Amino acid sequence: MKTPPRRSYPVTGIPLLTARASDRVHEDHLCGAFSAYYSTSFDGEGAITSAIDYVVNEEQPKLYLVEGHGEADLPSTFAEQVEKDNIETESLSLLHTETIPEDADCLMIYAPESDLSEDEQNLLADYVAGGGKLLVVAGPTRENGILENLYSLLSDYGVEPAEGIVVESDSNYYSAFSGPAALLPQLHSDDITDSLIDSNYSVIMPIALGLIVDDSASGTVTELLTTSGTSFSKAAGYAMTTYDYEDGDIDGPFATGVSVRPGDGEMVWFTSSYFLEDAYNASSSGANGDLVMNALADMIGESEAMAIRSKSLNYDYLSISGSTASLLKVLMIGAFPLAYLGIGVGVVLTRRRKQNEAV
Repeated sequence: MKTPPRRSYPVTGIPLLTARASDRVHEDHLCGAFSAYYSTSFDGEGAITSAIDYVVNEEQPKLYLVEGHGEADLPSTFAEQVEKDNIETESLSLLHTETIPEDADCLMIYAPESDLSEDEQNLLADYVAGGGKLLVVAGPTRENGILENLYSLLSDYGVEPAEGIVVESDSNYYSAFSGPAALLPQLHSDDITDSLIDSNYSVIMPIALGLIVDDSASGTVTELLTTSGTSFSKAAGYAMTTYDYEDGDIDGPFATGVSVRPGDGEMVWFTSSYFLEDAYNASSSGANGDLVMNALADMIGESEAMAIRSKSLNYDYLSISGSTASLLKVLMIGAFPLAYLGIGVGVVLTRRRKQNEAV
């Protein structure tokens, strides 16, 4: 069945609510309370909360989106969530500024294709060291592999990128539907991840770069997402022809999400450029987007990004590992049919024996 495109269902002239505080007015319509993409969700509660937050806070948090390096546009589902959380966004070219704007609550670099210049790298390093907040969603690139200057921001804190693309050999740690390069990393306890862990959600990280965290960095760096001990990084990257381990590949485990907190500053880093895309976010039942929104809330202050997630009106997607899928195949195709056949044979033999005894 063909998946329908994302739609809004406007009901013009019927406002869901109007919130007022002095001269600040925020009006939501029913068309903003429902959305459909692979599933349908009701977001009335979130719309009400967002409207109240908008009118009671004169200043909303400001997120600057860094541009000038082939960055992708924010996926529609994630962009809508940012807007609903009353986070204002604005583009920022680091080549055209000597300082980060004072009203910046956080900077975000999303899926760049080319590297930072040394001047841009130094500007961001000074910004974080001085208490700034930086959110990075960046994986390996087809043309340049690792973006050296960008990832040197992590090197200063004992975190080094591994060349290539991470592949899982443990079927418990990759998606049964997308293959060994679509990772199901383990989530570790942190303010950013605890809500997902408590709800037993899984994050899907496709085409991810591996991070190696030095033991000396443990006081500043928190590993949010990690692969299994049998994972490895395919040094060939996008040119790989097999998921099998080959000479030159790098042994895991790796981190695919980290939080770095040097003093009052903070960097949150996710090493897949694709995991926020609508399809992967839907496959994770929204866990991918919630993870990044949690990171934003942690950096700008949760009270400033108050939001209630949409309530699904359909069933959530079921994310299962490769080993679970194999076990289900064995049970459904082999074990259960054989068990039913055995029970049937036993019933027939029992009836015939009773008939023979009666004669």
